[in-house]
Amino acid sequence: MFVHNINPTLLDIGPLEIRYYGIFYALGFVIAYFMINALVKQKGIGLSRDEVADYIFYLVVGVVAGARLFYVLYNPSYFWENPLQIVAVWNGGLIFLGGLVGALVAIKLFMRKKNIDFYTLADITVIPLAIGLALGRIGNFINGELVGRITSVPWAVKFPDYEGFRHPVQLYNSLANLSIFGLLWFLKDKNYKKGTLFWTFLVWYSSLRFLMGFFKEADQYGFLLGITVEQLIYLVAAVISIICLKKVR
Repeated sequence: MFVHNINPTLLDIGPLEIRYYGIFYALGFVIAYFMINALVKQKGIGLSRDEVADYIFYLVVGVVAGARLFYVLYNPSYFWENPLQIVAVWNGGLIFLGGLVGALVAIKLFMRKKNIDFYTLADITVIPLAIGLALGRIGNFINGELVGRITSVPWAVKFPDYEGFRHPVQLYNSLANLSIFGLLWFLKDKNYKKGTLFWTFLVWYSSLRFLMGFFKEADQYGFLLGITVEQLIYLVAAVISIICLKKVR
């Protein structure tokens, strides 16, 4: 068993605080830039390196704004009392579903500007996205947030401000996202129809998040129909994604 005493802050430079969480997210976007450039070239998509950089900028704004907005709406009372914390994304507090909505808006806006099919961009974007999500979960672990349920497994972790030893569910999620990346990387060279990679990502991500919910501590919304509200959301998302995947194949 492991006692979590990791300092989430890498450097303090006056009022500026550099946290591992922010570094991991930034690294995810850097990886996305280079990987999308390589995939654009491989797939013969008519985008220059500068246009890919513009696309990444759209994604950064869309993902961060969407993910933070959902988190603020998820915890309205706290941010009502601490409005300056709304922009403090480096402290953690980004919700995937919000980031996905923001990313979809960004892709839509960019595809209209460049007259590119939505799935052409979405299919290649979800590949580095899986890596970025894996890095983000490591950041959650270092922050000691989004913890798992109490357990006695040998690899259980004692997180600050939480009772008992718990599942390091953040690391479980990180490994799950890496497995999704491996699957998408394998499929990218296959003869697939547009939209296949995008919906495959959502099927597996939603399904694995549903399963991980059995190890994660329930949030303030508790349980519904024997599972957490979060699990119910991802179960519905998985079903919808499976239906959409069948339609594009």
